[in-house]
Amino acid sequence: MKDTSDHSEARDADADLLARYAAGDNAAARLLSARLSPRAFAHAFRVLGDRAEAEDVTQEAMLRLWKQAPKWDAGRAQAATWIYRVVANLCFDRLRGQRAETLDEVDAPADPAPGIETRLQDSARHDALQAALLRLPERQRQAVVLRHIEGLANPDIAEILDVGIEAVESLTARGKRALTADLAAQRDALGYDDDTT
Repeated sequence: MKDTSDHSEARDADADLLARYAAGDNAAARLLSARLSPRAFAHAFRVLGDRAEAEDVTQEAMLRLWKQAPKWDAGRAQAATWIYRVVANLCFDRLRGQRAETLDEVDAPADPAPGIETRLQDSARHDALQAALLRLPERQRQAVVLRHIEGLANPDIAEILDVGIEAVESLTARGKRALTADLAAQRDALGYDDDTT
């Protein structure tokens, strides 16, 4: 979890880059894009389970940010929180018209460092988690991903999802319980023993 000073510095840096872009500094746009796009893509991919769809959502969210830049009010919103909210809304729109993705269509993460056994087990765990996330109701999925994977605070999630903090707490708690129940039968196959939390 990032400490408060790091979070504040990142927020100020994002606001500065956005203001510089609005003033015509294209290098600032590239820097801000490099800061925000990976997070936007990661969130969209975890929610949608489809790399191409996540790339489309990320591109659309960044385009909306660039259009918003000239009238940006740094005191009213943080760029990172705003982009998460746009990504969440775009994901909701896409999920309403899509069928659930199957496990075979989810890309496994590529990490060359660990050995093949570790990579296979990590891949199986990732796939199982991704499949379980895709079985959650949309709002629970968004809340769980934002809180437990992206590491955002409940007030930020409430702003992104446009709900109250109590609703966020309820959504994340129900989502975690559903994930735990969904994955419980796979503990042995995924290499978790009784001591693993």
